[in-house]
Amino acid sequence: MKQIKKLQLGKKGPSPEFIEQLKNILKNEKIIKVSILKSACRNIEEAEKIGEKIVEGLGKNFIYRRIGYVLTIKKLKKIKFKSPQAQSQLQQQAF
Repeated sequence: MKQIKKLQLGKKGPSPEFIEQLKNILKNEKIIKVSILKSACRNIEEAEKIGEKIVEGLGKNFIYRRIGYVLTIKKLKKIKFKSPQAQSQLQQQAF
């Protein structure tokens, strides 16, 4: 079984360099875990915003799930959707 790559997000937050690093790793990987350090945020709402910002920077073929201060980012298969509802249903089923 292939091991899941892990990164840590520090006080600079999701900078463009960090997002580029994620993009490079996700070219070969399907799942990556990002640990948010205490210096990056202090509460869960900030962690949620960080997750949204990272996925927005990565593109529409990625989703994330937050458990505590760990984000699990997953690459979706490239599928053409007939409707936005079909896309949201697939994203909910992905985890």
